[in-house]
Amino acid sequence: MTPPEDIAKTISDTCVDKAALPLGTMAGLGLLAGAYIGFGSLMAALLGAGTAELPYGPVQIAIGTGFALGLILVLLAGAELFTGNTLMTLPLAQRRIGPARLLRAWSVVWLANLAGSLALALLAIGAGIHLAGDGAVAASAIDLAAGKAAKPAAAIVASGVLANVLVCLAVWMAAGARTAVDKVAVIVPPIAAFVALGLEHSVANMSLLPLGLLAASASDLALPAELSWASAGANLLWSTVGNVIGGACVGLGYWAIHLRRG
Repeated sequence: MTPPEDIAKTISDTCVDKAALPLGTMAGLGLLAGAYIGFGSLMAALLGAGTAELPYGPVQIAIGTGFALGLILVLLAGAELFTGNTLMTLPLAQRRIGPARLLRAWSVVWLANLAGSLALALLAIGAGIHLAGDGAVAASAIDLAAGKAAKPAAAIVASGVLANVLVCLAVWMAAGARTAVDKVAVIVPPIAAFVALGLEHSVANMSLLPLGLLAASASDLALPAELSWASAGANLLWSTVGNVIGGACVGLGYWAIHLRRG
């Protein structure tokens, strides 16, 4: 593994390059990341299907492990993920990028992630994935979405902080891994942990929430009272706030430890 101080330098260089990407490239890679994380959401819904009689903990770990597919695809295939890009706070603190460039990157990638996530959710419903297991996958998707939509704003923010600390640590460790196998090995545990703990990741929710809403519309299953497009939008707002704080904690923390001068 790469020494921690060298990882901090690598992350800083990578974030500077990401912030300077042309608009079209940034948007295209953001679309891909939304879709890739969406594949993880589909795995989560599948692995959660028909598990009501099984122990909660092992089921959650299985769901989280399946969801890790999304970040593996983002980091190994290459894509722009909003939550990972909150680490741009590190080069911001170094004054290697300015606030305008950071906000441009965050805004473009967040919107592109949303578009990619929605496209993936629509394709999944069109393919009939929600009908698998005699509708068990639809029920699982609805249950996942309803649980997220029911949380109050303060809980979503706090949960978003914790979620993106784990996601950014996965990105951080993957930057120090030397092979694809090593990268997968360090990505899976923190991603499995945040999903198993039921934490809020804005880009994951960009596909998980629409999947639940669309699955209810496309099946005979009832839509829970707490789940609506309005509650989904509120969740995305507050989880984004929490994710920014969590990512900033990791980026600024390692900047202060390894890269701050004077």
